[in-house]
Amino acid sequence: MAEITTPYQPGTPCWIDLTAPDQQAALDFYSGLFGWSGEIGPAEFGGYTVCTLKDHPVAGVMAAQAMDDQPAPPTVWTTYFCSTDAQATSEAISRNGGTVLMPVMDVMDLGRMMVAADPTGAVFGVWQAREFPGAGIVNESGALIWNELNTSDREAASAFYAEALGIETIPMEGAEGYFALTVNGRTVGGLQNIPAGAPSGTPPHWLAYFSVENTDRTVAKLSAEGGTVLKPPFDMVAGRMALVQDPQGAPFALIAPQPMGS
Repeated sequence: MAEITTPYQPGTPCWIDLTAPDQQAALDFYSGLFGWSGEIGPAEFGGYTVCTLKDHPVAGVMAAQAMDDQPAPPTVWTTYFCSTDAQATSEAISRNGGTVLMPVMDVMDLGRMMVAADPTGAVFGVWQAREFPGAGIVNESGALIWNELNTSDREAASAFYAEALGIETIPMEGAEGYFALTVNGRTVGGLQNIPAGAPSGTPPHWLAYFSVENTDRTVAKLSAEGGTVLKPPFDMVAGRMALVQDPQGAPFALIAPQPMGS
């Protein structure tokens, strides 16, 4: 089991969560698809659900709610990056052309968080851990395995994440046009320009990949439960993957991984 036993390094994706119009329906869907457990949380946490896999936190799900005069947020998965000082990271984001969408706030005694957009418009979160470090299990079936930035300007995005979050960009061997995101020499995600075959108007975004044992079987299950297949299963250098949406419209990727170069 890929259990996390050491603290996340700054700049490393450490958590993902989903904002959905129907929180219970989202919980039911992902529990059925990935084997997660989770119930709507207490009111003091805004009903936020920490979903678990094998008794380890794996992802969050919350209800989409309009705030003040702002519309409800979109139905998407948000990638959060570890920081040892969320306020300093917020300042670095603003200084390097990013936009703070949700200022730094305390989340009880669990940690501090903020949400921002990079200069190309891709939205992400920042998490400063206190009592809650982040995902407790990754890189195995039913859990997060990869975070990928699809951007409209690779060079601008690379420069921003290097300065604001300490994430470096290097070409990925064996994957032309694809780049590895690294922290202290360790690969933590990927980056590419928005693919030419993407639907017209696709905005820059972070995409979460979930590991599965059999991509075709999982896609069939997703379809039967009301999900949408955006790109059917196909073989690529890292495994067999598919691009899909849940029944409420949140996109994500599925992959049955294989060692690179095999």
